[in-house]
Formats: sequence, C-alpha cells, structure tokens
Amino acid sequence: MIRIRPLGALVLALFLGFAAAAFAASWLKQQGADSTMQVVVAKRDVQMGTRLQPDMLETQAWPRSATLQSPLTQLDQAVDRVVLMPLLRGEPLLLSKLAPVGEKGGLSSVLQEGQRAVTVKVNEIVGVAGFALPGNFVDVMVNTPDKQDQPVSKIVIERIQVLAVAQDVSSNENKPRVVNAVTLLVTPIQAEQIDLARSVGNLSLVLRSQGDTASVVTAGARKLDLLNPNGKPDTPAPPVPIVVARKRQATPPEPVLLIAPEPARLEVIRGMSLSQE
Repeated sequence: MIRIRPLGALVLALFLGFAAAAFAASWLKQQGADSTMQVVVAKRDVQMGTRLQPDMLETQAWPRSATLQSPLTQLDQAVDRVVLMPLLRGEPLLLSKLAPVGEKGGLSSVLQEGQRAVTVKVNEIVGVAGFALPGNFVDVMVNTPDKQDQPVSKIVIERIQVLAVAQDVSSNENKPRVVNAVTLLVTPIQAEQIDLARSVGNLSLVLRSQGDTASVVTAGARKLDLLNPNGKPDTPAPPVPIVVARKRQATPPEPVLLIAPEPARLEVIRGMSLSQE
C-alpha cells in the first residue's frame, strides 16, 4: 500500500501535466487565431496589367494588428481580376490594387478615367541611355525653331510617368535597357502637346527624381546662351589700327645764304690826310 501511493501520485502528476500542456496549446492556438486573419497574397511576382490565375495566389495568416484596407480573404475573390500595379511575392492583395470586374487585362486596364497612354519613339540618347524604366518620371523636351527661325530647346511637359519601355511594363529591374519606344501616362491635353511637339521638332526625355514634384518654368536654351553662358552682353573688340604705307618724299635741300664779297679798297695818302677808295 505504501508503494502504490507514490506511483499513483506520479501518474496523477503526469496526467495533470499533459492536460495543462494540451490546454496551453489550445489556448495559444485560439489566441493566434484571434490575432491573425487569412488574406490572399501573391505567390510570385506579378506584373502590372496581369490577369490573376489560381497558381499565382495563396492564403497566408496576417496579423490583425497590421491593418490592411480592404484585403481579399478568399482566392475566388481575386481569380480572373487584373492588377493595376506590380505585386511582389508575399504581398497582400487589396481591392485598390485590382481593376473592376470584367476588365480583360493589358495596359488599357491600368488607365484610370481621364488618362491616356502615348508612345514616343526614342533612341539610346533620347531615351536617357536606357535609364527611363516603368514607374519613373520624365520631362519631355522639344528642339524646334523659334519665331526668328533660331533653334531653341525647351521643356514642354513636366513629370510624366513611364508606363512601359518597349512593351515591357515590369518595374522590378534597376539596370538600364536600350529601347526604341517609351510609353507615357498623360492626360488628353498632354497627348496633343506631345503629338504637336513630335511633328514640329525632335523630342528628348529628361529623367527626374521620384520625389521632385516642383514645377520649373524656363525660357528655353538658344544658340546665344551656349556662346554667352554668363548672360552678359558681348563687348566689341577694340578696332585694330590700320597702317597705310606711303611713298616717302625727298627732303628739299636747305637754302644756302650767298654773301657778296666786299669790293677791294685802296688807301690813298694825300699830304697829311688818308682816304679809302
């Protein structure tokens, strides 16, 4: 009887330990379920304008403390929807990142109301040596003759977003790509200005900072600005003296004073008197 009591106490202690562990696990699981939520995330990187398929998506636990605005919680809510912006692997899907139901995808699904996409033909230099990537902002500059038929270069449109380069809308790359066409996101008025500038002169793209939103008004650059960058009026050069060679005239002879010789005199003595003749 004495040996049974310690054994029973040990069994009871083990039972209570397992029961406590099971209760703690159940409590932690319940707490985890209450503190997280299932959201739809991208299973891999997705480009802008892509129609989502089931193999591109998965559900994942997301902390409720990290607030998301209108997240998708079920896969069927995202399948066959078009994304309006690039998605990274593991990024939650929000309603604001998806196009309305029924969009067929492509670049046109990315355009909002009042927006247009215009393609500008560029070369290696005009395309900012390939550094104009989707998502960057550029200024459009035109080179055309002015009223005096003098060439002038001027920025005509500022801070235009690049939608695609050579039909590629991916903005995940940071290395330059030499392309022959750049698609810009513009308004209808800006589209008309670009078309007019393209017909009257040569277009160039000027890359600008992502955070630079200030507008700059310039008078344009002309040939005189290149030759006189300080803006000071040109000072005329002093006239060069002109030396004319003339024929040297002969010096006239100096006048000679002629003195007539005195006539000969003769002294005559007559008695006590002396005279000259």
